[in-house]
Amino acid sequence: MGFATAGAVAASALRTPSAQAAPSGPRVAVLGGGVAGLTAAHELAERGFRVTVYERRALGGKARSIPVPNTGAAGRPDLPGEHGFRFFPGFYQHIPDTMRRIPFAGNPDGVRDNLLSVSEARFARRGGDDFRMLPLSMPDASHATPEAFRETVGATISASLNLPAPEGLYFANRLLVFNSSCDARRVGQWEQTAWNRFVGGHQRSHEFRALLSRALTSLLVAAKDEIASVRTIGTMGEQFLGNPFQVGNDGPLDRVLNGPTNAAWIDPWIGRLRELGVEFVLGAEVRGLEVRDRRIAAAKVVGPSGANTVDADYFVVALPAERARTLWNDDVLAVWPELAAMDRLYVDWMTGIQFYLRRPADISRGHTAYIDSPWSLTSISQNQLWNRKLPEYGDGAVQDCLSVDISDWNTPGVLYGKIAKECTHEEIAREVWTQMREHLDDVGDTLRDADLHSWFLDPGVTWQPDQRRNVNADPLLINTTGSWACRPEAHGAVENLFLAGDYVRTNIDLATMEGANESARSAVNALLDVAGSTAPRCAKYRMYRAAELEPLRTIDADRFAAGLPNMFDLGT
Repeated sequence: MGFATAGAVAASALRTPSAQAAPSGPRVAVLGGGVAGLTAAHELAERGFRVTVYERRALGGKARSIPVPNTGAAGRPDLPGEHGFRFFPGFYQHIPDTMRRIPFAGNPDGVRDNLLSVSEARFARRGGDDFRMLPLSMPDASHATPEAFRETVGATISASLNLPAPEGLYFANRLLVFNSSCDARRVGQWEQTAWNRFVGGHQRSHEFRALLSRALTSLLVAAKDEIASVRTIGTMGEQFLGNPFQVGNDGPLDRVLNGPTNAAWIDPWIGRLRELGVEFVLGAEVRGLEVRDRRIAAAKVVGPSGANTVDADYFVVALPAERARTLWNDDVLAVWPELAAMDRLYVDWMTGIQFYLRRPADISRGHTAYIDSPWSLTSISQNQLWNRKLPEYGDGAVQDCLSVDISDWNTPGVLYGKIAKECTHEEIAREVWTQMREHLDDVGDTLRDADLHSWFLDPGVTWQPDQRRNVNADPLLINTTGSWACRPEAHGAVENLFLAGDYVRTNIDLATMEGANESARSAVNALLDVAGSTAPRCAKYRMYRAAELEPLRTIDADRFAAGLPNMFDLGT
């Protein structure tokens, strides 16, 4: 059937020299080389700081491509694997701004020009009719009223998602409640309320629950509708509604890269950073921070050559939440006690698997959501989108790659009756393949076993035979109700310590590449303030919020202060 286990990619210790004379500014140690760390290094290097990035595994973090070992033949490179497919919504603004400053041959707008829009999304049902959704189109919002909002949005949702008109209207009203809520209510009430409760998911139809409660959370952002806050999911909904108006966004709603992530983005980025004088140390794992006089005196780093002490004027911790919080020892917490709340942040898994096919997959011209899949699967067929086609990789026999995100690792599957965390890699591949076939092949032979060339599971997931379960080196921060209070600002009481990562408080309020980039800009701006630098501050962008509803938010601020509900909140 073509199911074969692929090995992991080992990190090597390498110190890369600068491509030009090193800057002469203060020294900054960036601890972590994912999107947050690379963004911080980029912004600092452009402002003349001497930056060294320390990374234990591979630059790019969860955003990188991962070559499938030993698959290249006859001079072709290895097949491209990945942690999960990349998705760049049009309301991302920080990431595209960084991309514009990364040169790419033939692209006037740099790496930003490697983004392309996809024309549709497919919602596949098991035993039911599938439907495809084109980009939303809404009329001019300049004369929006609450009633017009309900009617327009309700009709659009009903038509796009094949929902009964009353349920579309009901959901539109829930969106109106959130969009007309003041900031104080968003933090004081909606941050404490679960999305499923807010939309009354358990009281609505199966279609409503599947599409507007579960799909908006687990399928899109690996959140869980029972615990994700209204503030987080509502803010995302606000952006999806704003995108058709082309206000406060960078481009079309659904965008992807035109090639493997490293080729289209990460490798050119690293090349640009080297040109700016950034140095990289790979195979370096940060084990601790030394505190002296309310400052970080040094970082303890362990690599293949043993333990080392890293000295710098400033330190940017750009590690994921679950790793960063291991650095908060008693000395750090004595100065910055608020960091202890990070122990209450919740992480879970959202990890990708790629299926390499011997014929093109005619599934969708964009993303496909497998609505009834226990493991909350989404996929995209990549060959149709890439400039360099897949037959140029591997052994030349691969015609397409179906890249799949597994968002739910805690629900039993249909083939083995086990959760994904307790399945071997072979079982995971067979289970995912089976769940997709149940959704796609009920009306035809879309996926055939004979077409499966091979598969590749993110090597961050490793099977532990003695425990009969997997461990994951790259879990994802999952937003939960009340978690905003546990997330730190980019800078606190430790004078020369700055935080960059998608767990840091950001406007996007979600574990994303955009959040990582935004947080790094906040860290750099705080560092510039502490350093007394006159360099320009990093650009920061606001999320979309309909200006037409601002008078209603002013009214809501008074109502919230008086203990009254939002004026449109009729309950669930």
